[in-house]
Amino acid sequence: MIIFRTAAIYLAIAGIILIAILVKMMGAPTPTAPHVKEPSVNPYERTISASGIVEATDKNIFIGVPEDGLVEKMFVTVWDKVKKGQPLYQLDTRLLQAQLISERASVKVAEATLHRLEDQLSRLKSILDPRAVSIEELKTKECDVMVAKAQLDVALANVSQTQTMIQRLIVKAPKEGVILQNNIREGEHVSRITTTMILGDLEHLQVRADIDEQNAGFFSKDGKAVAYPKNNTLIAIPLKFVRVEPYVLPKISLTGATGERVDTRVLQVVYSFDQPENYHIYVGQQVDLFIERVEKK
Repeated sequence: MIIFRTAAIYLAIAGIILIAILVKMMGAPTPTAPHVKEPSVNPYERTISASGIVEATDKNIFIGVPEDGLVEKMFVTVWDKVKKGQPLYQLDTRLLQAQLISERASVKVAEATLHRLEDQLSRLKSILDPRAVSIEELKTKECDVMVAKAQLDVALANVSQTQTMIQRLIVKAPKEGVILQNNIREGEHVSRITTTMILGDLEHLQVRADIDEQNAGFFSKDGKAVAYPKNNTLIAIPLKFVRVEPYVLPKISLTGATGERVDTRVLQVVYSFDQPENYHIYVGQQVDLFIERVEKK
């Protein structure tokens, strides 16, 4: 019995010591993990922080198709510079081309019919004896000529309509720019909801900044602004104010930050900038913005 009591005492003492060590360990401050990348430096005393995305001047143009169909020919690829009205790609026009052949044949038939009726009318009018040709017969022939002319106009209009539909299937550049992205290939089927290409102006870039609605009221176009590429604190890009888009809309451009809110609305502000000398900025790239908060008078 004495042996068991002694062991119980030793166990109790050991348990007290272990509890004391555990309490000390739990009370110790948690070591802070070092930053993989230093955060961007705020250059202003009072500031509005925002996230932004780089885009071409007047936004990137998302090009689609007028009708569902197969891609027959490709005329450009990524990085190609295009002018306004330059063909980008062509959809399959074989069905319309076959229809055009039939409609052109209808035009020839209508022309021949009109020529025959006009010749008959001319012969009737050349008869000088009024007893040989009745007035009713002459008017009927004149009406036949008018109907033949209308039928020819319809046939010509059908040809013009089909030619226009063929031209619609040749998708052309709506403005001068550079092909930033190509999502289609020859022989691929595309639909009207597909973004086939993205067109933009790489010579003039801008940043579309998303300012949370909580800070929108503090924004002033007179405040200076600077942008930093993501995870790069050495490249400070001065920004020039372009415009404010006054409609506050739901936030759709997400940065992926853990503390980022997705249930907020944002005020979009557009800034232009010049390419840095030793760092190239690409369209679609995300940047951190700091906008000087100016007291409104």
